Amino acid sequence: MAPPANGRQPVWRQIPSGIWAIGMVSLLMDVSSEMIHALLPVYLVTAMGASPALVGLIEGIAEATASITKIFSGAISDWLGRRKLLAVIGYGLAALTKPIFPLASSIGWLMVARFVDRVGKGIRGAPRDALVADIAPPELRGASFGLRQSLDTIGALLGPAIAIGLMWLTADNFRVTFWAAVLPAFACVTILIFAVREPETRQKPQKATVPLAPKDLARLGRAFWGVTAFAGLFTLARFSEAFLILKSQDVGLPIVLAPVVLVVMNAVYALSSYPAGVLSDGMKKTTLLAVGLVALVLADVVLALASGLFGFGIGLVLWGLHMGLTQGLLSSLVADTVPAELRGTGFGVFNLVSGLSLLAASFGAGLIWAQFGPGATFWTGAAIACLSLAVLMAFRRGR
Repeated sequence: MAPPANGRQPVWRQIPSGIWAIGMVSLLMDVSSEMIHALLPVYLVTAMGASPALVGLIEGIAEATASITKIFSGAISDWLGRRKLLAVIGYGLAALTKPIFPLASSIGWLMVARFVDRVGKGIRGAPRDALVADIAPPELRGASFGLRQSLDTIGALLGPAIAIGLMWLTADNFRVTFWAAVLPAFACVTILIFAVREPETRQKPQKATVPLAPKDLARLGRAFWGVTAFAGLFTLARFSEAFLILKSQDVGLPIVLAPVVLVVMNAVYALSSYPAGVLSDGMKKTTLLAVGLVALVLADVVLALASGLFGFGIGLVLWGLHMGLTQGLLSSLVADTVPAELRGTGFGVFNLVSGLSLLAASFGAGLIWAQFGPGATFWTGAAIACLSLAVLMAFRRGR
């Protein structure tokens, strides 16, 4: 391909190789995780006898656990002045827990497996995001986060697709599919160890103090806390994707095709994340956030009204679009608003708030689903998304 007329390389070629390697690590771990998670809600309900409310509680606790862990791992990575070590520990722990899923003989064991897996995610999350911010040039930060998110989401697309194939080949054998998910998990740890180099620390490690000291939290700044507060409200509107899978069963999708829900959603997510990141480097990020919120409102409305697979498919595409327009962008905003030496802490706090909101959203969605049905669940999400959009507009006027 000929170089651009202005002589500059395309944006994707300017992104450092370390970002690409981290993206491949995310891709492989998501292949492994989504091979399991795409089937887990249906497996819990059909094979283990769990209720939708229990599925929501399990999903919410799992994600909240990851977020609570992130706040400590992020602060520790700031204290050490190193990110990669904690990322390796987190990905390694998640890989080691993957065999628990096919071996589990009860709901309790599946809850333990999901819990421990998310602890690993929590340990790696904030240090990994801070490492991306450390490696990425400031003028390519949005593109770098968008690329990592796109590769991560491609993994989340491939995982359910592989799960569909294995379920078809094995006549709906959940455990064989869960065993196959072990391999990419260990491959991702190998790449992280040998292909990712951490940049030289720009400052000396901090003196050993109490993690999350008030003076450090105060240094994060008003802009960071504004982004975090908005993200907490916004996350209340986007409960776990487990409810998309349950909705697919409500409109008649066969169990063997349940993973296709995440395939479609993540395809749209992956295709939109990188372009959104590139756009965010040259325009107001709040504008893209507003577009993403509108997409979420439309997704919820369509899913609330959908009674067949066609309407459900439209809502699913809109849900994936809102994810692509918002998730990498929010990470980029965190990196833009915190001091470099406190990036781990900043990402940890941000993910804690988001995780607790997701816990509340998922558990609440499960209760509403059980009492009033799928439609009420998605109408509630649409109402909260509209409130988030109003708050974002107020923030824009305030600035």
